Amino acid sequence: MRNIIISNNPLVAEKYENVFFVDGSVEETLVKVRDLVYEGHELVSHPLAASLRVLFSPYRSVIVANQCEQLNFDHAEIIEGSICKYKKHMDVRKADEANSDDYKTVDLLLLQSALNDEKGKW
Repeated sequence: MRNIIISNNPLVAEKYENVFFVDGSVEETLVKVRDLVYEGHELVSHPLAASLRVLFSPYRSVIVANQCEQLNFDHAEIIEGSICKYKKHMDVRKADEANSDDYKTVDLLLLQSALNDEKGKW
């Protein structure tokens, strides 16, 4: 296995074997990604969604590469900034739990798209 998926989305955990499942919030998922980056893993997919609407999803999946020899400071800065931006937006709005089934599917589709971009590396 060359990459690991960090996710709090049950659909992702059911579909893929290389998932570290976070039984918690998006923030807890991002914190786990941060911890892995500080252990030497590199980001393969961006931790934040490209759309503000999807930012309010209660589900997030992020791909990280297997552990490297040293910390990638650029990736550490990206994940730290992502956590700060997520917290800033969530201070004024809560996750959209009413549409959680739809968000599970959207997160899965976004993950599949990222995996297709990484084809040949898996």
